[in-house]
Amino acid sequence: MQSNNSKTYELVLTALFIAIIVAMASTPLGYIPLVVINATTLHIPVIIGSLFLGPKKGACLGGVFGITSFIKSSLTPTPSAFAFSPVAALTMLPHDTVGQAVALVFKSTFIAIVPRILIGVVPYFVYVGIKKAISSEKKVVYGSIINTIISFIMGFGVFAFFNKMISEGKVGFSTTVAQIIGVVIGIAVFVAIEYLFMNKDAKALGFITAGISGAMTNTLLVMGSIYVFYRIPYSEVLQIDPSALMGVIGGIISFNGVIEAIVGAVIVYLVGIVLDKIKPAGVYSGKDTKIKAVTPTATEEKLAQ
Repeated sequence: MQSNNSKTYELVLTALFIAIIVAMASTPLGYIPLVVINATTLHIPVIIGSLFLGPKKGACLGGVFGITSFIKSSLTPTPSAFAFSPVAALTMLPHDTVGQAVALVFKSTFIAIVPRILIGVVPYFVYVGIKKAISSEKKVVYGSIINTIISFIMGFGVFAFFNKMISEGKVGFSTTVAQIIGVVIGIAVFVAIEYLFMNKDAKALGFITAGISGAMTNTLLVMGSIYVFYRIPYSEVLQIDPSALMGVIGGIISFNGVIEAIVGAVIVYLVGIVLDKIKPAGVYSGKDTKIKAVTPTATEEKLAQ
């Protein structure tokens, strides 16, 4: 049965994460300026909350994130605010019948809320899955495969970042140089994570993967839902032909999404390893018997002593 101390800890942590989300949504803290992009960071407290409080409270935190998006789009509407606010949708888009109005409300509410709820669910199960994989007999194989995928995402993100700067004339080198930088960064990330994974902290792989999965859940589901529900009006906002929208969304996912995934991975790892010393991630509400932490190897036990 869950102890009073554990209940108090989770209650305090939940309230803290809610406060952080609201504060970030109300100030520029929700975005990190990166020369050619403002990377969204609002999903990060939702991801961390999911890892340490479980998927139910994580979903609740994601819902808070979605509600702040809904409120902000309603109070300070942008040309694309209809995608996140039923109020803006009813104001900005045509609807001749009650059925059409209800459809607009459903679409905008879905985009604003559902992807954000899943940000608080997906990373938890990704983290638990990673922990189970790296605690198996094939730890080295699974860990290296996951590390390869992470390193590719990191390297590609760096390439996309510099390639965007090149296209906007912010740097003077060529795309080939950007590709080389991306490859070098990808290799360096692989070596660094492999070292942490094999010699220091095996959970690093779980935190980094959870950060990436949470960020990509947000980007993929939001942009995918916009394409499905609002392809034509969103194309009009961008002043492009609807047939070209898929390519634009693909570019947003491959650039904005990857950059935000990298930012998320780094912050989730740095915060995660600190909180994990207070209360293990992946274990919540007394569910120790169902979800167990990684069993430390002999090497890890020696390092801990």
